[in-house]
Amino acid sequence: MIANIFDGLDGWVARLTNSTTKFGVELDSLSDLVAFGVAPAVLIYSWGGLHNFGRVGWGAAFLYVGCGALRLARYNVQMGSTESKAFTGLPIPGAGTVVASLVLFYSDVWGSLQGRNYLVLFLPYLLAVLMVSTLRFHGLKEIDFKRRKPFWLLVVIVVAFVLIFMYPEIVIFLFAVIYVFWGIIEGTYISYKKSKVREILP
Repeated sequence: MIANIFDGLDGWVARLTNSTTKFGVELDSLSDLVAFGVAPAVLIYSWGGLHNFGRVGWGAAFLYVGCGALRLARYNVQMGSTESKAFTGLPIPGAGTVVASLVLFYSDVWGSLQGRNYLVLFLPYLLAVLMVSTLRFHGLKEIDFKRRKPFWLLVVIVVAFVLIFMYPEIVIFLFAVIYVFWGIIEGTYISYKKSKVREILP
């Protein structure tokens, strides 16, 4: 979760100081793979009891890391085009946040995880597919902080921060889940509209 903050800060500082380099992009991707790929995979493998599923559990963790690496590679290639605003596929920091916040949420609400949990086993597979998908996920890059914003948006941001400080384990997990499902719903709706347009056009 702390890596999420620094991941946003390093990109912001690089753009602010106009010091973005090819080496920095590759190094940033490597750190993202470790912080949001390898670390969450090890976390959910050990905490979520994926080792109890044998090779299937090992495969879930490995697929998560592999698809995360592919997601980062695609981002680096498409950075100046389709990835300039919205993200194509679930960003790996978002996937890592889902895993980390799930552990915090479950531990805070229900305590330790016992035995086999098939929902936890399914989660890495779902996140892996979403990372390499073509669904569109929004990011902070789409917000132009130089432009004037409505007052209600400021109120929403303040309320969100207050809730996070009051109930971080619950609120962060809910925000992460809403973010993922919003991307799935919006992407499905856009694909449906495009298919309808193709049917109408000759």
